[in-house]
Amino acid sequence: MSVTPRGELVPSGILGLLGTQGPTSRAAIARSLGLSPATVTQVTKDLLARGLVEELASVPSRGGRPATLLGLVERTGVALGAKVTADHVALVAVELDGSVRSATTHPFDPRDRDAIGDILSASLDDTVLGVGVGVPGSVDAQASGVVDAPTLGWRDAKLGHALRTRLGVPVLVDNDVNTLAAAERLYGVGREHSSYLVVTIGRGVGCGIVIDGSIYRGAAGGAGEIGHIPISEDGPRCGCGAIGCLEAHIGSAGLLRAARAQGVVGTRGRLATLPKAAHDGDPVAQAVYAEAGRLLGRALAGIVHTVDPEVVVLMGEGVDEWEFWRPGFEPALRDCLLPARRELPVVVEPWTEDQWARGAASLVLASLFDSAGGEQSRMVRDRLGNGAR
Repeated sequence: MSVTPRGELVPSGILGLLGTQGPTSRAAIARSLGLSPATVTQVTKDLLARGLVEELASVPSRGGRPATLLGLVERTGVALGAKVTADHVALVAVELDGSVRSATTHPFDPRDRDAIGDILSASLDDTVLGVGVGVPGSVDAQASGVVDAPTLGWRDAKLGHALRTRLGVPVLVDNDVNTLAAAERLYGVGREHSSYLVVTIGRGVGCGIVIDGSIYRGAAGGAGEIGHIPISEDGPRCGCGAIGCLEAHIGSAGLLRAARAQGVVGTRGRLATLPKAAHDGDPVAQAVYAEAGRLLGRALAGIVHTVDPEVVVLMGEGVDEWEFWRPGFEPALRDCLLPARRELPVVVEPWTEDQWARGAASLVLASLFDSAGGEQSRMVRDRLGNGAR
């Protein structure tokens, strides 16, 4: 884990590490969390006495006596994660190790925000540590959860307060792409890298920015809106109202527009025709994707030069056709990068629909390692230490 927990975070950080990585020796815990061996010994002694962890089998060490592994006594709690869209809410319950206990989808009309509370309350039980919510918009802070989401028709929506009042458990709210970045901290590239980008392509284009182990959210929670980088002066109008945004060119609506213009899809055809044509070997369909990849690569090079990440992760619905994006993306990205940055790793992760909601649940689980959620994060840690009730 790339962030060193301090003070009150140390016990929950150790519990979180055991949950996300499984049985671990004291020495490995110290290395992973950047703690002294003495601190780990002292804290784990208390966790053993409280019945939260147990000593398991011993394994050979590099020298001296065998190392004893520590593990969680039992599954000590779950996080609920909800991904809010314009027509449904995806809900998952996630264990500390990242495994999904359950996943459901519920119809949703964003004009009725109270319905989110109804959906979540039906899934609450004594094992729930807290609730994470991902939304397609800007959020002022995870703890307060005031949302501006044009695609939902929300302006200054006090979602966090409403859900905490309704549910009586900790609630953390953030931009949906930021939630994927939080999940990478716990279960992905964030285990090995402290600075990285998570870029999503699909209906829109988004970016989660992690710097020195923390999600960078900007002055008002709107950092990472790379889909609204201006690409052309005379391009298509974006959903945000501007002309020629990256998202207007390579988001799902932009791809459909380009496919119709090239005759791959009829004037009344749907986007699903484009990937089918590309997989069937249609060179024009493949060229539509390659051009989208070129535009993404050029735009992303600018972000890389600005942020200087160790690695870039690509995910989202659009990566299902990444084989057709890649021929345009790779040369555009590498050619636009400074020579010292041209070997930057780009990881394309397989996509499943429940990853959005799993990312939202990671807002809760990340509270075991940091205090980004303020008082809500502290309450999550308290619930873990008290058996979640």
